Amino acid sequence: MPAGLGRRTFRLPSALGVVALVAALCLGGAGVARAQDAGEAAFDYTFQRDAEGWTVGFADLPVDHDQSTFDLLSGYRALPEGLDGGGIYVQGHNRSDDLCMFLKRQVGGLRPNTRYEVTVSLDLATDVPPGRVGIGGSPGESVFVKAGASAVEPITIEDSNGYLRMNIDKGNQSRGGADMMVLGHVAHPDAAGGTYRIKTLGNEGRAFSAETDAEGQLWLIVGTDSGFEGLSTFYYARITYELAALALPGTGSGLTPQTPGDQRQVWQAGVGVAAVLALTGLAFAASRRRPLH
Repeated sequence: MPAGLGRRTFRLPSALGVVALVAALCLGGAGVARAQDAGEAAFDYTFQRDAEGWTVGFADLPVDHDQSTFDLLSGYRALPEGLDGGGIYVQGHNRSDDLCMFLKRQVGGLRPNTRYEVTVSLDLATDVPPGRVGIGGSPGESVFVKAGASAVEPITIEDSNGYLRMNIDKGNQSRGGADMMVLGHVAHPDAAGGTYRIKTLGNEGRAFSAETDAEGQLWLIVGTDSGFEGLSTFYYARITYELAALALPGTGSGLTPQTPGDQRQVWQAGVGVAAVLALTGLAFAASRRRPLH
């Protein structure tokens, strides 16, 4: 062998490099689809700086209600003394024997026309202790916290009696409805008039379901449904929703039925996996034959 020339070795890509290369070439087109195909999603709102897109509404009161007697008020505020952070403040005087104060927000990026299992958890700052008696019911145990979700935006509409009613089925007071369920009530054992404490409520272990619209969007809604005929004031300090797509018959997963485009992506992925395995084997075999220096 001429001086100055060593034996040339041609190194094939490592197995890891082959995997990465083939995956990028064969599966790259499906990556965006998978990222947007949210089979699971979580939405967490802690209200550190603002209301984070949540808006407040009031229902089950006369259309021509007197604001000076119903004392309706809402907005983003710092949490009361003794609590850190901010929250959404809601206030209302139940003069109609049935006042609903609700928050709503739309979320997107979900699978269109897909039913999701929904788990909710929220932190409510309340100053109502248990066991109190009030007109129409207890200010704690007769004010029910509810949560739900709907493809239709929750709004109020006037009924035949001149009252503002929800356009979704929230149930009534202690009863849940098709679109909202009861999480609990607002009484807290360590609260007192003017002294707020955080109460965490949720539906873990008893999830409900809701279906997205054609754009993969869903309205989240939480609120109180009161039988207590007096003034109620609360802060929402945190709201968390976790969603998981439910399996459809015949799919075995939470996937929506496959379209021809979906099937083509699955075929491409299968070919890509086969190529990865084949090239990985070749790379491994070549590395075993590589000469030593």
